[in-house]
Amino acid sequence: MKPAPFIYHDPRTVNEAAGLLASLDNARVLAGGQSLMPMMNFRYVMPDHLIDLNKVGELAYLRFDGAALHIGAMTRQRELEFSAEVGARCPLLHEALAHVGHRQTRNRGTIGGSLCHLDPSAELVNVTALLGGTLHAASQRGMRDIPFAEFAAAYMTTSLEPDELLAGVTLPLPDRRNGYAFAEFARRHGDFAIVACSALLGLDRNGDIKEAALAISGLGHAPVRPVLIESALLGQKPAGAAFKAAAAEAARLDATADAYVTAAYRQHLARVLTFRALEQAARRAAEQAHG
Repeated sequence: MKPAPFIYHDPRTVNEAAGLLASLDNARVLAGGQSLMPMMNFRYVMPDHLIDLNKVGELAYLRFDGAALHIGAMTRQRELEFSAEVGARCPLLHEALAHVGHRQTRNRGTIGGSLCHLDPSAELVNVTALLGGTLHAASQRGMRDIPFAEFAAAYMTTSLEPDELLAGVTLPLPDRRNGYAFAEFARRHGDFAIVACSALLGLDRNGDIKEAALAISGLGHAPVRPVLIESALLGQKPAGAAFKAAAAEAARLDATADAYVTAAYRQHLARVLTFRALEQAARRAAEQAHG
């Protein structure tokens, strides 16, 4: 199929793009187009106006400060994947990107597009949830910061207002000594995961867990941060018993079913992937402690 007729707009600045969003009815923003264009071709989405951000240069940036990584919404996934500094400062992001689509889609796909598409099991959405990212929305009214926990309003629906566009995201950087892992299960490489799990673990001088973070995707409309599981890991030895208990609790989290996968199967995957991610994160944390 072909998309329904629409009017194309090609702004050069954030202010110009925000002005178009504020003045036009039924407008959609085009970033990399890897999700939006197929949806338009199937007429799942039928905007009257398409606002192309590809020439808005101020939305493509990659900056570090002492404690955070700042990424413009139009930064290509491939740029993040090939950034040596991202690999050194936030290797979890590199690990997750290896599961995002294929080389061709990562060449065009943007981090902002992935976050705004908000697929329940998208890898970049998962990492943003794990790190507690803050999203920056721009409009003619100014900038608005949105904690990721408030960003997902419903299934594939963000809390952006109709006149807002995503300008960028700030990701707090984990301690370099923390272990990390990203694990997912998909039908084929490049598909969205059925369930994905990311983990961060920090160890104290005695080798016990002093920091723990988990994000599990695919169970509902947004990644889950199971704070009770994270809290239960604190003070534990980073070994099988603690991880099996955490995985068993992950299997009790609420999950949805669809035409292809039952809720019970998603819960099973949550158990398996939580255990795998915690084991891998623990190995890396131990290597950092002895490195």
